[in-house]
Amino acid sequence: MEKPITTHEIRQAKITVDDRNAFLRMIQGIARSYSTHIVCFDADKLAGRDHAEAALQHAQHSFFSERPISNSFEMEALLFAAGSRQCLVAALFGIQEGENRTFVCSYPVNEEVWKELSHHMHFVTETWGEMTPDKEARLMILFGITQEELDMVGRDRMKDLLLERIALLHVNR
Repeated sequence: MEKPITTHEIRQAKITVDDRNAFLRMIQGIARSYSTHIVCFDADKLAGRDHAEAALQHAQHSFFSERPISNSFEMEALLFAAGSRQCLVAALFGIQEGENRTFVCSYPVNEEVWKELSHHMHFVTETWGEMTPDKEARLMILFGITQEELDMVGRDRMKDLLLERIALLHVNR
């Protein structure tokens, strides 16, 4: 296993993807060229930037501990974002065909990676962490959060419930 590097950077981007497989091959090519990892999280399936940060931190610890769940850092990060051991579930938390609002991560940080990626995506400074009723309902379904759970902790603690589920993936391996 490689020695873990602790620095990463997350940016927000809007991306239009016509062919998911071709787009992923292009991203992987850029990552290989700069000896980095690039992870694209579907912002509409995450409870904000903190969710992406937590997934990356858990993936770093897991992947470089010689006990990873998957065989790539990128999939490891998606698994933690999804709070699942299932790659098919985790894939739903990445790039999809069509319009994407994405948290893009470069690990380790490399400014050249961002220059290359800027030819394929539009970086934005919008805030995507707001919990709307639609997003709350979507996340409840994706993470199996019951109305009773949410009523017990309070609606304002939804993000905490999601981060707890991510952390539990580490424990329940």
